[in-house]
Amino acid sequence: MNEQSNKPGDEDGTGADPYPPEVSDFVERFAAELAGAGMQRMASRVFACLLAEDSGVLGSAELSERLRISPAAVSGAVRYLSQVHLVTREREPGSRRERYRVHADTWYEAIADRDALLGRWAATFGQGIEAVGPDSRAGRRLAETAEFFAFMRGELSRMMERWYAHREAAGIGGGEDRRRPAASA
Repeated sequence: MNEQSNKPGDEDGTGADPYPPEVSDFVERFAAELAGAGMQRMASRVFACLLAEDSGVLGSAELSERLRISPAAVSGAVRYLSQVHLVTREREPGSRRERYRVHADTWYEAIADRDALLGRWAATFGQGIEAVGPDSRAGRRLAETAEFFAFMRGELSRMMERWYAHREAAGIGGGEDRRRPAASA
């Protein structure tokens, strides 16, 4: 590393930020918001960085450089983001290197993942109601919680249908959806 540089990840010794200051500020500000909402800190930074990237695609080395974090930190963050369906991994053509992509429909994927989670929780609550007895206070509390999750699942589905109609009417969206619910009849 050049003697002039004290910044990690600054291999060229210029001390230059890999992004314009306003982009770096956005990335860090949005990452802090995500972390404040419960997302892992490094995952928040990687996700925000990918969102701010014009192509929506970066490799590990690029993320390391832009965020000034280690490749191991990138790997752990991407593992988490992949599990919660916020990024996908891709292979560079003709290479063993992976690139990480955030899609336009990433929010749909995250919500759809929660929909499946709510379904599993509702089934588990059904077992809990049976275990504690449906007429007990705990059984009534579990039944109300299960009903709330059933309500949320129905609302999420309808909300996503309305979102796609709104998006189409507004003329936005890049048509890069990985999956879209079938229109209801």
